[in-house]
Amino acid sequence: MKISDKTIQELLLKYKKIDEAELKKLEQEAATTKKPIQDIVLKRGLVTEYELLIWYSDVIDIPYVQLQPSKIDPQYLKLIPEKTARRYNAIVFGENDGVYKLAMEDPDDVEAVDFLQKQLKSKPALFLTSKQNITAALDAYRGDVSGELTKVIADDVEGESETEEVSEKDLAEDSPIAQTVTLLIEYAIKSGASDIHIEPREEYVQVRYRVDGVLKEADKLPKKVQAALTSRIKIMANLKIDERRIPQDGRFKINAAGKIFALRISTLPIADGEKVVIRLLDESNKALSMEDLGFWGTSLKTINNAIIQPHGMVLVTGPTGSGKSTTLYSVLSLLNDHTVNISTVEDPIEYKIFGANQTQVNPKAGMTFASGLRALLRQDPNIIMVGEIRDGETADMAVQAALTGHLVFSTLHTNNAATCLPRLIDMSVEPFLIASTVRAVIGQRLVRRVCKNCRTSFVPDAGTLEEIKSMFGISTAEDYKKIHDLEQVAQQQGVGASDTELATDGKKILKLWQAGEKGCDSCGGSGYKERFGIYEVLENSVEIQHMIMNNETSDAIQQKSIELGMITMQMDGLIKALRGETTIEEILRVTRE
Repeated sequence: MKISDKTIQELLLKYKKIDEAELKKLEQEAATTKKPIQDIVLKRGLVTEYELLIWYSDVIDIPYVQLQPSKIDPQYLKLIPEKTARRYNAIVFGENDGVYKLAMEDPDDVEAVDFLQKQLKSKPALFLTSKQNITAALDAYRGDVSGELTKVIADDVEGESETEEVSEKDLAEDSPIAQTVTLLIEYAIKSGASDIHIEPREEYVQVRYRVDGVLKEADKLPKKVQAALTSRIKIMANLKIDERRIPQDGRFKINAAGKIFALRISTLPIADGEKVVIRLLDESNKALSMEDLGFWGTSLKTINNAIIQPHGMVLVTGPTGSGKSTTLYSVLSLLNDHTVNISTVEDPIEYKIFGANQTQVNPKAGMTFASGLRALLRQDPNIIMVGEIRDGETADMAVQAALTGHLVFSTLHTNNAATCLPRLIDMSVEPFLIASTVRAVIGQRLVRRVCKNCRTSFVPDAGTLEEIKSMFGISTAEDYKKIHDLEQVAQQQGVGASDTELATDGKKILKLWQAGEKGCDSCGGSGYKERFGIYEVLENSVEIQHMIMNNETSDAIQQKSIELGMITMQMDGLIKALRGETTIEEILRVTRE
């Protein structure tokens, strides 16, 4: 929905988002960049698209609606053909007293409204919605991925032989193979997948999506399409289609569901052909606050204290795919304003940060983490982010940067926060340098959120309670009291629904939550929907500094940190499970060592 500059200006002033002086600066920027003021204020985060649409719905006197694609009855989709609905970004989503309810991205488009009215043979009630929402709703026209793919490739594979030769016709933009790739990506996005695995097997090509951290089979394609499918993806990622003996990496971007997605492509020769993995990154995602990420209590307090220091180092640890980059981007976005120079060295650049200077690692050209960091220090940065500390040279450079007045953020691959400190010593960083530069270490994992539409609570039996006591190290009445106190703090700070009753009473666990046995439409039958973080934040206190200097083990540092008030990842997960955010099984799945 494009709103005129004049209307945007009036709305910004009316709702006191900016003053007259700031408005003049906006006008100047719009004139200089030749961009609409709407685009500028949304990119800067001065207002959200939701706020603009709500305000604008009052101006044009058309109500705003947030569509729920899964709840649109298919009978209403038949009223307007899919091609027409996509052309006008409009969809019928219900009716009231015989009047159809028509949601549109631009209900001000008189010609479109007139055409759709003739299509419906009656005057509809108009509603305003966002482009992103309407695009997601239009996917309701589509069936399941298996059925769609079968229709696309059925005729294409008839009579073909199993050959590695790929014709130009196979790779054309409108070919069945090109449509197959497009469908695979579209359905991955629709499913909320983070990765697509295209895996050649002896007799077929297996396609799997990783959704909420768990791989699920999406379809099996005929073996005959394997070579053309891989070649089509390689062309999109600007890779060599005739090189099948070595791994290759590439990337490209697409516009889907009203969002921009960056796709990272990795190919790997395996026994039955070339395996392709596509990582999907939603570039339109906005940085979350620390509370939205899942920080609370002492963890939130410790991290907030660490990131406002003028210099020092904050490290994030965890395995691949545990959300480390998301945490770092959220912290950087929180610190980002016109008074600081934020510079990064990354491999790859996963999210763009407005106003930050982001550098891509390129080992072939001699741009490594260490050389990039060395160059950054001559660029007068206040805040530095190093994508990953992989070797002693990078670790030493990062520590030196933290010592010389810079706030440094980076990641390491270790199992928990305490292991990170001895790991730096293994990289030949002097213990006294670690003790004096590291401010805090965040350890994290991602867990699936139990679907709130079909979850159920239950009273645990004696056997279950004994298992929980053993797994979470609960042995005394004092332990139950501590858990109860933590749950109360979590409730006060918005972990779980505020009206959800406490699951403990200080003496025992009263109830737990479990995923719906068969799931529901909202969660796709899995019982879980989306993911969130569980964390431990180790503060580098005076006591911990002494232990680092004395080369104490990670287990000793971990135990001391717990004594000083650190909440472990497993305990953080237990509290969130008690608050109905996830299940005990899910916490144990990601934290069991």
